[in-house]
Amino acid sequence: MSYAFHLSAPMIVAALACDVAIGDPAWIPHPVRLIGAAIALGERRLHCGDARADYLRGALLALAVIAIASVAAWALIDAAGLIGDAAGAVAAIAIAATTLALRGLDDAAAEVQRALGGNDAARARRALPALAGRDPQSLDRAGMIRAVVESVAENSSDAVIAPLMWLFVGGPAAAIAYKAINTLDSMIGYRDSRYLYFGRAAARIDDAANYLPARLTALCLIVAAQFTARRGAPAWAVCRADARRHSSPNAGYPEAAMAGALDLRLGGDAVYGGVNEARATLGGSVRTPAIADIAAARQLMWWATGAAVILAAITRTIILRLA
Repeated sequence: MSYAFHLSAPMIVAALACDVAIGDPAWIPHPVRLIGAAIALGERRLHCGDARADYLRGALLALAVIAIASVAAWALIDAAGLIGDAAGAVAAIAIAATTLALRGLDDAAAEVQRALGGNDAARARRALPALAGRDPQSLDRAGMIRAVVESVAENSSDAVIAPLMWLFVGGPAAAIAYKAINTLDSMIGYRDSRYLYFGRAAARIDDAANYLPARLTALCLIVAAQFTARRGAPAWAVCRADARRHSSPNAGYPEAAMAGALDLRLGGDAVYGGVNEARATLGGSVRTPAIADIAAARQLMWWATGAAVILAAITRTIILRLA
């Protein structure tokens, strides 16, 4: 079987270790940047302003980008495999590593944490856009902490556990396809006047691709909360009660689990591009967020990632033995 479609658990762990060790160096042409450039080019060529045409063209763009990204990963890995099995394995691990962003997510959260720890609100606001899309100037200290914790929770799924799950399901080709889906949603999956129709297919595909990973992430955060602070039960309770209140069909699950794990109230209104967006709250705590909550969220993310690897490996082994 091609390494493009199947990696052993040790190889997936090796890819995760590569991400943790080196992150995403700027000098490496990251696939997400290439995918983003392709989406931007396609949008310029295909967007026309007509609702029906934009829906069809947006769907075509989404399917084309996903297919091309996956086939490119497959071709690169199999081309390396022509040199030798070891070369194919190394190429597969390297490409798999680019789909993961545990190091980058943790570093971005840590930067805001350090800035707030030094009482440098201006520096924290400059660092926040690497994590969250809301307007930094609209946030006070507590708001910035909430924004970081929410982003760590949501991106624990999008940037770490979801690509890990797809690596176990279908190797680097599937994980790269997932990153293309995620990038499409982040670029055109909006409900504003420009993307309401053009990005609708991309948004729906993203919802489907994240359905299981978001719930797996919530489960792993609950397990992590139990191991680290014996707060698995509150995390489970808030997730059950509040996850569906989120406007996203998926993001509410890891965010609600994180809210229960840390005894925080997350969500609520937020300002994006100068426009206030009404959002449901997750969790019933009324305590003021503290810098320690960022550190705790980061720790939960690491523990949840480990739990996800173990759970995915066990599940795949059982399924393969029963097949």
